[in-house]
Amino acid sequence: MMNKEKTDIVVVGSGPAGSVLAARLAEVNGLKITLLEAGPSDNHPFIHIPAGFIKMIFKSKYIWPFTTIPTANTGQRPIEVMQGKVVGGSASINGLIYNRGLPTDFDHWAELGNKGWDYQSVLPYFMKSECFTGTGDNEFHGRDGAGKVSSNKWIHPVCEAFIDGASELGLKRNNDYNGRVQEGVGYFQRIIHGRRRITPAMAYLKPALKKHSNLRLETNAQVTKILFEGKRAIGVEYQKGSQTCQLMANKQIVISAGTVNTPKLLQLSGIGKGIDLQQLGLPVIHDLQGVGSNLRDHYSCRVVSRLKNINSINELARGTKLMGQIARWMIGKPSIITLSPSVVHIFAKSKPELRMPDLQGVFSPASYREGFVGLLDDYPGMTCGFWKHRPKSTGYIKLKSTNPEDLPLIQPNYLSEDSDKEVLLAGVKLARQLVKTGPLQKYFDLENLPGKDVQSDDELLHFISQYGVSSWHLIGTAKMGPAEDVNAVVSDRLSVHGIENLRIADASVMPTSPSANTYASCLMIGEKAADFIKQDLK
Repeated sequence: MMNKEKTDIVVVGSGPAGSVLAARLAEVNGLKITLLEAGPSDNHPFIHIPAGFIKMIFKSKYIWPFTTIPTANTGQRPIEVMQGKVVGGSASINGLIYNRGLPTDFDHWAELGNKGWDYQSVLPYFMKSECFTGTGDNEFHGRDGAGKVSSNKWIHPVCEAFIDGASELGLKRNNDYNGRVQEGVGYFQRIIHGRRRITPAMAYLKPALKKHSNLRLETNAQVTKILFEGKRAIGVEYQKGSQTCQLMANKQIVISAGTVNTPKLLQLSGIGKGIDLQQLGLPVIHDLQGVGSNLRDHYSCRVVSRLKNINSINELARGTKLMGQIARWMIGKPSIITLSPSVVHIFAKSKPELRMPDLQGVFSPASYREGFVGLLDDYPGMTCGFWKHRPKSTGYIKLKSTNPEDLPLIQPNYLSEDSDKEVLLAGVKLARQLVKTGPLQKYFDLENLPGKDVQSDDELLHFISQYGVSSWHLIGTAKMGPAEDVNAVVSDRLSVHGIENLRIADASVMPTSPSANTYASCLMIGEKAADFIKQDLK
């Protein structure tokens, strides 16, 4: 017998936006909220230890093992784009960076017809979600929000030399890229407080579960279908173990399943490009061609060099030195255990005449294995890599079959636009320059990747195709835009066009990539979505 229940609001997915949204809605007395998470609880200790990042991304229990369709631009390689499948979503396994992007990113969203998404309108929501403990301008930072954000306290001589050397290339030290100016070089702000990663589940969801009896979290509950009466969403069907359950929503359903799983769920439920759904034998509830299209991601490439005359993270992460780092972490002193895999940020222009940065770079005093993000190699090294801020290449998410257990087809079409290739090529060239500045000369030994024999643009582009990886910043597959935009999926109030009582709140609604990692913007989207729903309830 199928288990049937009722609630007021169903939230699908406990990632950054979903955790924020559910917690904020629980503040409404008498409103019953049920949050469904496909993955398990976030009780694994490595989730909460910052350096545990590298352990978690390879644990199949806690990730969706997504890969892309190979193309010539990726050397015919499938690219891993895994997402979090655990309470907290990808924020429980990501690289811990807090980065909002440029004001012009959000002004552009508003210019596309999305009222209330300009920078001045979204800034209060960024600040509302932030408790920043570092040094920065209070005009841009929240100090009493739920989400803890801190500045780096672990200082390495190679990092300092890198930052000093960047000034030779016109890149000044910038301690607060989330403030008035993004361009420059400095240490990343991270979702770390004390010794621990602070996920939105820890900051928002768990306190709300303790405080509000009207909020329920159901783990290991994979939603397989949205239920409709005509074009009105009335509930969801989900699988929990061997049991099929239905959860009916008296007021609203919000999908916060992420850039891959949100369009997949819509398509399985009959919302998407009609011809594609019909070919799979699915009934078409609503022909909405933008579902799954407009997929964008940051494709990055890194230069790796060997170090001399100093210990890098590679040595500090082994043997007795690692024991020493663990001891320092235990007593609350700066340690590699409290590091994100990217330590130093670089925001730069691929051409001097540009008004704003179009490149984001990362630097760490560590060498990483070919083609892997965060997996240490066995020699002392340093790594510097870049991606293009605002890629123009777009792709799609499509169902492989009608089986909810099957992973969808994922095609970002990396570097299919020539301008994306040109900017990333400039980034790789800049990375090579940055690791050879004067202050780094006493540490720089030789370049391992791409190596001194790779010099021409064609050779570098081949290197990029062979060794580039995803930055795991997938966005855009349920694009926000006005109804007259045939590729738009949701309105500027995040309601699905043509469907009643159904909203989307996650990175899939972003119409274009922010000049940043996506975590901070997802918190902001969750905060705004909660306000939209509260306003509707009134």
